[in-house]
Amino acid sequence: MCLLSYVKSRRQGQSCRKLLTLLLLLVIKKMDAEEDYLGVPSMDTAGGSKGRCFTPLPQTATSSGPMDKAGDLGDMTFCMANYVKEAMQMMLMMRSHHMLTDVILEVGGELFHAHKVVLASASPYFKAMFTGGLKECEMSRVKLQGVCPTAMARILHFMYTGQIRVTEVTVCQLLPAATMFQVTNVIDACCVFLERQLDPTNAIGIANFAEQHGCKELNHKATQFIEQHFTQICQEEEFLQLSAIQLVALIKKDELNVQEEREVYNAVLKWVKYDEEKRYPKMEHILQAVRCQYLTPNFLRDQMKNCDVLKKLPACREYLAQIFKDLTLHKKPCVKERTPNTPRVIYIAGGYLRNSLDLLEGYNADDRTWSQLAKLTVPRSGLGGAFLKGMFYAVGGRNNSPGSSYDSDWVDRYNPVTDQWRPCSPMSVPRNRVGVAVMDGLLYAVGGSAGSEYHSSVESVFHILIQGMTQKKIGGLV
Repeated sequence: MCLLSYVKSRRQGQSCRKLLTLLLLLVIKKMDAEEDYLGVPSMDTAGGSKGRCFTPLPQTATSSGPMDKAGDLGDMTFCMANYVKEAMQMMLMMRSHHMLTDVILEVGGELFHAHKVVLASASPYFKAMFTGGLKECEMSRVKLQGVCPTAMARILHFMYTGQIRVTEVTVCQLLPAATMFQVTNVIDACCVFLERQLDPTNAIGIANFAEQHGCKELNHKATQFIEQHFTQICQEEEFLQLSAIQLVALIKKDELNVQEEREVYNAVLKWVKYDEEKRYPKMEHILQAVRCQYLTPNFLRDQMKNCDVLKKLPACREYLAQIFKDLTLHKKPCVKERTPNTPRVIYIAGGYLRNSLDLLEGYNADDRTWSQLAKLTVPRSGLGGAFLKGMFYAVGGRNNSPGSSYDSDWVDRYNPVTDQWRPCSPMSVPRNRVGVAVMDGLLYAVGGSAGSEYHSSVESVFHILIQGMTQKKIGGLV
């Protein structure tokens, strides 16, 4: 009371403003500790900050010049951080009790009470409906088509709370409804959910679903997943249900991640055999999309001789026979190889530093980084290396280690996916400082030495799925 009397008696504006401001700051400082703080910083008398549900906003200088200290303290704007949240909570409570609701949405026989202003602010669809001069502007009951009650209930809940629950069951209903009402936040939530569900069993379905509803980014990511996991996806029912047009569009892609073109050919053959009577006439057209120029001559010969589907299609056999002829003559393919979106890695194996080394390192040409990989099974220097059908092969070399020194006939295969080595059958002779190359799907070991003996021979080393490695002596070097 004494302080207030003093203020009243003084009647001097500047002093009054200062004292009232001081009073206000003291009241703020003593606010109930149980208040719902949201951690928004607020100035206190000491110049620091404390967590409050509101904060003074700084004043800006006017055109007449900077504000003085007294003017600043006498004009403060406060931002209540939890105001909108609490207001929407109240709106939700009022909706649940049908308080001040001005529209009823009829969806599939169910009725949903709502506030037009909330619907219009959350959805361009409803904004156009209630503010665009349509007949619904004056209607208190609107019937909606093309949406199910479950999806409508969840979208309404989101409009009032900003929260949406997406499940494997509801996402197929939510995304079409959110697209219809143009609720972009719910569309984004559904897309994130579906992206995390991507799997070889559902990737094609998700890509088609995304395309139907205009979700370009989700469609792009699902398509990338299909390209990366084509080998697994072509074993699934979704792949076999593709139309001929969809199949051709898929196998034409440069980015298909396959170790060899045989995987694409076999996938097409499997698709045809799934409904052979209806599909085999389309084989000639589909085969043009397979890059048969990168099949091996042995594989082509076997297909032309033994494939039941090709026996019904003379035109396909003639097409493959011409490719076979070109391959045996080593003509340059008229189509380019596939370029999967996989890391480009240069492998360096073994070497010598006082002793033979067992290191395997990879250089990622995209990231420009080196990484240590699984070590060789035996230290070796002078070995040869090559990459064939998704695997790295370490061939021959010499083991110079304390107490051990010998030339090697070993062949080891490294799987980049599992980061593991697996021994294969050895070559016919040890080969140190051996030359290694890949041609026509075969791995060739050329020359090399064993002790003081220098080889003039060549042998091919090729991988058979179950039997491991088989060697075939080719002949001597001139």
